[in-house]
Amino acid sequence: MVKVKICGITNLEDAQAAAEAGADALGFVFYPDSPRFIDPGNARAIIAKLPVFITSVGVFVDESEDLIRRIIREGGIQILQFHGSESPVLCTRFREKVIKAIRIKDEESISEMQMYDVDTFLLDTYLDCAKGGTGKTFNWKYAEMAKGNGRIILSGGLNPSNIGDAVRKLKPYGVDVSSGVEISPGKKDHVKIREFVREAKKVKT
Repeated sequence: MVKVKICGITNLEDAQAAAEAGADALGFVFYPDSPRFIDPGNARAIIAKLPVFITSVGVFVDESEDLIRRIIREGGIQILQFHGSESPVLCTRFREKVIKAIRIKDEESISEMQMYDVDTFLLDTYLDCAKGGTGKTFNWKYAEMAKGNGRIILSGGLNPSNIGDAVRKLKPYGVDVSSGVEISPGKKDHVKIREFVREAKKVKT
């Protein structure tokens, strides 16, 4: 089955709801300009109360290597997700597994993937005004084309009503959702989380 990551976790109640729904990973956003920003200490407190099978992912946008390493220590995260313009060299400087987000605008966006030696790519929608969490989809034909460059997590505008179709068509390694299961930025809708995970997981890949 496809792996499901619920991103933009800001509180314990939402984290526990996602774990109980069957999510595989939770994303904690350490980008100060995001409405879903969480302090590393608060993230650690949440992670400490999660089941051991839940993978914790730290989301960074163009942070310094020193700050990333400090947040790794303080936040207790297991996987790094780089969602900015991080260099290919920076992405190789950590022992933790790395997810590199590629913001898809057109076919040229896919060529950027060839520069990076990372464990997984996350494909998100390109918008000038935001780094992620926009609720907007991109043309999924580019996701199909991108699969030849590595393991893919599909993101960007996913929600309970379209996730089943996305998984059936693209058969990605994983899917990522934030705004598509929210009441407001940083506050999740637990019913939508359950629906999203159920619809994603019932499709055999």
